[in-house]
Amino acid sequence: MARAFLFLALIVGSQATADLVDWSSQEGIHRLERSKHKVDFFKLANHFESQRNRLYCGPTTGIILLNAFRLGKEGVAEDETTFEAGYKKYLPKGMSPFFPKYTQNTFFSSAKQGIKSEAAVCGEPPAGKPEEHDFGFQLRQYDDALKAHGLKTTLRIVTDGMDSKTIRAELIQNLKTPGDFVVVNYARSGMGQKGGGHISPLGAYDAQSDSFLVLDVNPNSAPWVWAPADTLISAMRTKDTVENRGYILVQDK
Repeated sequence: MARAFLFLALIVGSQATADLVDWSSQEGIHRLERSKHKVDFFKLANHFESQRNRLYCGPTTGIILLNAFRLGKEGVAEDETTFEAGYKKYLPKGMSPFFPKYTQNTFFSSAKQGIKSEAAVCGEPPAGKPEEHDFGFQLRQYDDALKAHGLKTTLRIVTDGMDSKTIRAELIQNLKTPGDFVVVNYARSGMGQKGGGHISPLGAYDAQSDSFLVLDVNPNSAPWVWAPADTLISAMRTKDTVENRGYILVQDK
């Protein structure tokens, strides 16, 4: 029975992987060209960067959104860790080497309050509970982090009873509307990929193939892919630590 279950899991995982389409393939390019729901793609792609470690899919997705919303506006801090302090002596007098932009280094410090600590994200257990580790962000924690940055969010936990047609329609509406973005939290295994829970933004929807373009912030693990809508929704309808995963609709205030 165990062997049969393992064999079935391998078949299901392989099928899910086969259903994913690399965005840089001829088919992937064709889907983006014909898509009528890709207004978010261009801003997100312009600010895209890869996560700098395995735990930072949330912070990386967050700073991509924040820079897409706010780069060039007042109030964005400079990250002084991006230039070696010892090299400042070589710069012309009065020159600053820093850009005012959100970075993975400043995601935690640029939020005033209400955000899970960087130490906790990296596995530091709570006081008095040395064996408890809550790596990364659960979706509700991540929603709090985005709100702490002053973003307006609508949180959707994809429960077993939540209608797939409603989810699909809401994601599509977001992707054809300028001025907002959508972040998905899904189990990689549900997409036939290796790894655990993951957070990334969506960039587009192709109606002909009924697939969403996932702008994966960890290209070390997987490229940007077109995922069938049902596959993506199923991967979001998976249990995390205390509740299911899901998605967040995001606007700047």
